[in-house]
Amino acid sequence: MSAFRTLIKAIAVKDLTLLVRYPVNSLSQLLTIYVYFIAIFFGGQLLVGPAITQSFDGVVVGFFLWTIASLAFGSLAWTVTLEAQWGTLEQLCMSPFGLRVVMAVKAVVNMLFNFTWGVIMLLLMSLTTGKSLHLSGGSILILGMLTLCSAVGVGFVFAGLALVYKRIESFIQLMNIVFIGLIAAPVRYFPWLKMLPLAQGSYLLRRNMEQNRTLWELPSVELFVLLLTAVVYLGLGYAVFRWSQHRARRDGLLGHY
Repeated sequence: MSAFRTLIKAIAVKDLTLLVRYPVNSLSQLLTIYVYFIAIFFGGQLLVGPAITQSFDGVVVGFFLWTIASLAFGSLAWTVTLEAQWGTLEQLCMSPFGLRVVMAVKAVVNMLFNFTWGVIMLLLMSLTTGKSLHLSGGSILILGMLTLCSAVGVGFVFAGLALVYKRIESFIQLMNIVFIGLIAAPVRYFPWLKMLPLAQGSYLLRRNMEQNRTLWELPSVELFVLLLTAVVYLGLGYAVFRWSQHRARRDGLLGHY
């Protein structure tokens, strides 16, 4: 158990060290996302007038989810790519825990870091627009984490692809655009969309913020669907990553970039 705690601490310290050691890159990521929001919100006001302010909560929820989901999804695939470039991927595979456990712990640590980034963005969006948000901290945390699980599941799939095919950066960028469509999916009118990644979580977060509801005031069936999608996509993604690692080992691809 102490060795597992050491692993968690090592991954968290490494991620934090990379953020601090390269402050320009870290701040530019936050600034880029913030500029995107300014362009969408104030550009939308120029195009459609004050109507966009009536859907302010929906815009904020969508942008909040897109921020943390894109970071959570991309971090796993980028980890495999960067570790391969640095020549340290094989060391992770030879660790006592194995690559799969290391990546699973990294996914959890990244979720916490990414959620922190998302909260910072929420505060910046609220300060910029001068509008208050109806936030229930516990509900937002639970709904956000469950929603992130499906994004992490997709991230495991792409991390597996990176193990086998190495260069998939363009595919990762394409998925960030797909995430926008999933977050904006009209779940209320097409219930089958609830089974897609991020869609149900985005819908429940919007209801939570727009109607100022707590987690326990949401329908239990809706919460069950969210939990089901979180578990299914996370499990499938991890299974694909496990298969990809097996194939990379079999074909001798781990040591190549």
